[in-house]
Amino acid sequence: MRNQRIITHENPKSPIAEAFRTLRTNIQFSSIDKALSSIVITSSGPGEGKSTVSVNTAMTIAQSGKKVLLVDCDLRKPKIHTFFRIHNGQGLTNVLAEGIELREVVYEPEIEDNLHVLTAGPIPPNPSELLGSKRMKEFLKKAETNYHTIILDSPPVGVVTDAAILSTIADGTILVCAVGQAEIEASKMAKSLLEKVNANILGVVLNKVPVTQGGYYKYHYYNYYSYYEE
Repeated sequence: MRNQRIITHENPKSPIAEAFRTLRTNIQFSSIDKALSSIVITSSGPGEGKSTVSVNTAMTIAQSGKKVLLVDCDLRKPKIHTFFRIHNGQGLTNVLAEGIELREVVYEPEIEDNLHVLTAGPIPPNPSELLGSKRMKEFLKKAETNYHTIILDSPPVGVVTDAAILSTIADGTILVCAVGQAEIEASKMAKSLLEKVNANILGVVLNKVPVTQGGYYKYHYYNYYSYYEE
């Protein structure tokens, strides 16, 4: 599997990085009465970029000074470890199934002190059962005492039930939809599946938006670069 990009670290002045900072602000103000400690990020189908959104959202929040834990909850096709070029030998599966302490398997990237990463670990035979277990709830509750924000990268909600299960114990859920890839009916079904379990849907992230088309995006990119050039 090829290495993925963390654009918010590699090119923090890019329009894409700025878009993630806007997302960070929107998340911050999406709940006035209660802080959002845990956030599930999912998509309607595979290949829509939900892991890229998870990593860069976690990085952006960490860059603001908050302590963030990024957890790979995709126990079927994990990807988070590829972004940081680390091994996936131990991770969430070991914490839930074997009782290993988080501090023993968490990874601390040198590129950002406030960001900690928990990879998925070995692929288990029962992902849904593990994610819906009492141990998962206890793990999340304990992690919330040590981190300001926990980002849970989960499988596509339109494919398996894992994301819907996680959304019942997290404070909020974000749905990623790839422009030109996600089918309208599939996106509607994904939203419906989350609503059926009373998930707190914070909003939708449109990914893979073509920046060479559409007046708004041309305008945004032109002004963004002009601002920094000045």
